[in-house]
Amino acid sequence: MEKTEKQSLPASSSLTLLDESKMSHYVTNGGGNHLYPSAPMGNGSLVATVAACPEKKGVVVTGASPGAYQERETWTRQMDFIMSCVGFAVGLGNVWRFPYLCYKNGGGVFLIPYLLIVFIGGIPIFFLEIALGQFMKAGSINVWNIAPLFKGLGYSSMVIVFFCNTYYIMVLAWGFYYLIHSFTANLPWASCDNPWNTPSCSEIFHQITCNSSYANGSYANSSWANVSIHGNNSCSGLNDSRSPIIEFWENKVLNISSGLDEPGAMSWELTLCLMAVWIMVYFCVWKGVKSTGKIVYFTATFPYVVLIILFVRGVTLPGAYEGIMYYIKPDWSKLQEAQVWIDAGTQIFFSYAIGLGALTALGSYNRFNNDCYKDAFVLAMINSGTSFFAGFVVFSILGFMAAEQGVDISQVAESGPGLAFIAYPKAVSLMPVAPLWAALFFFMLLLLGLDSQFVGVEGFVTGILDLFPASYNHKYKREIAVALCCGLCFIIDLSMVTQGGMYVFQLFDYYSASGMTLLWQAFWECVVVAWVYGADRFMDDVARMIGYRPFPWMKWCWAFITPCVCMGIFLFHLVNYKPLTYNNDYIYPWWGEVIGWCLALSSMLCIPVSLLYKLFRAKGSFSQRWAHLTTPVWGPHHLEYMAPDMKSLSPMSPGAEENKVIIFESVM
Repeated sequence: MEKTEKQSLPASSSLTLLDESKMSHYVTNGGGNHLYPSAPMGNGSLVATVAACPEKKGVVVTGASPGAYQERETWTRQMDFIMSCVGFAVGLGNVWRFPYLCYKNGGGVFLIPYLLIVFIGGIPIFFLEIALGQFMKAGSINVWNIAPLFKGLGYSSMVIVFFCNTYYIMVLAWGFYYLIHSFTANLPWASCDNPWNTPSCSEIFHQITCNSSYANGSYANSSWANVSIHGNNSCSGLNDSRSPIIEFWENKVLNISSGLDEPGAMSWELTLCLMAVWIMVYFCVWKGVKSTGKIVYFTATFPYVVLIILFVRGVTLPGAYEGIMYYIKPDWSKLQEAQVWIDAGTQIFFSYAIGLGALTALGSYNRFNNDCYKDAFVLAMINSGTSFFAGFVVFSILGFMAAEQGVDISQVAESGPGLAFIAYPKAVSLMPVAPLWAALFFFMLLLLGLDSQFVGVEGFVTGILDLFPASYNHKYKREIAVALCCGLCFIIDLSMVTQGGMYVFQLFDYYSASGMTLLWQAFWECVVVAWVYGADRFMDDVARMIGYRPFPWMKWCWAFITPCVCMGIFLFHLVNYKPLTYNNDYIYPWWGEVIGWCLALSSMLCIPVSLLYKLFRAKGSFSQRWAHLTTPVWGPHHLEYMAPDMKSLSPMSPGAEENKVIIFESVM
């Protein structure tokens, strides 16, 4: 028996070469080119077949029997995959973060750095993650069998997506809370006649009265300084008043305490909302992609219907034109500021959901021959187009609110939760039939976040289930895994429904799934694929899947441009690090920052720690360890797509010795 590829073999495996005496045991897959065992070999041996192709050095086998191998579930239709990616990547950040960044960083000018980084960073990594999942047919951990030494990348992405799943759902719980309170004749955040309001609360007032008199030079005289605008408030006292929407948010919804060290009591209303949202997520994910692929048709498309309705309503309001012009008016001087370029890069990585491993999991359910290259460009256009369109919706409404209050738009423009739970609710309270528009907005918000949430959970559960051996096939293993994941996250979330919950939420948001952790992840993904596995080699793999080679630009980005962009933005974030604050006045204690950095490092350190552990555990010289640990571990599905042509088995054909089909017989 000839010994070939010895280092790649499991210890319990033996190697035999395929000869004519054994050809009767093999059949083709119908195409006539690939070989499969027609039945188990004698003596109860488990047989697996692999092609030792010249370009596929170090081909190894998982040790599973073809009979025991359970074929991976695939999407019912390819559109299921597209809609799932749209639902996951197009989320709250497209609505509440991009429009704010666009107006803050020069309006239409911001699109220049944004689109540039889309093509040199966003699309290349987006395509890389989907293609990796499709090629390896595995979730975020086992996909790195393509270079096992760097499997820490998989663990890192699992930690990030777990943290993201944990805190992101709180936004949905708050949105669900607001949605329930929208079904009233009078919105509770539109008035000061509620138990949670304070004496300094002031309902919607027309500040334009004070502004116009100030412009005419009459504000200083006593006749204007003491004019009563609402209740006991005068022009001179407007700066000390508080809006009812802010009081509803801070005093009713959050009931916020004075700091992180005062967790306070739990809110039973928020707890019930949180539980309801987790139950929705569970039943969206528990049956796998067959059910998820159907649900996203509604959760991914209906927000667009609501966005269009809100856009039509928004542009018909007074002040909408000024708001939109404020959003897109170019300020060319902003291009000289480094922060504008950093904001563009960070937004791309956030909105494209890069580095979380969920895109890899979604891609793993594709057919092997799916054109993921085309899909990546289509999904990128949908994602960025949604962000840009959402800006028109948001700023038409904010323009109306600014006109109603007689203030500059910069005073009402908000980002993040401030836009969703303060600025926009305040705007809709000024409209006729306010409860209708409030309900529409928060229903859209809930759907935007819901599909991002359950696809994130799907990505995490897929990575966990891939770790189980193929022989373990419990009937309800998926349902149990999803229940455990949701249950554990729910328990952690209970710390965020307390009076100090907002401080905990901000810790998770600022550190655990921050720009630095995602940039660090994306940098190593590019380095491993381009320099360890080989950019040209992976381009060949992609060509084997889709039938043609992608434009070389992708290879250049993976190898040079994208890693430099990622590391440049990463270092900028590190150098310009600022301690976390809440509302720019509460500074987190030192131990709170320590907790935050522990959250960040818990994912970032997975990569170097796993790499060093594997190197120290291996035997031989450094070069031998490196060669062994960077040898890909191919899965059973590669038997079909990487087997050589039948003609190459002929002793007379050139290169036949290099292209032998080898069989690993693992004795039971």
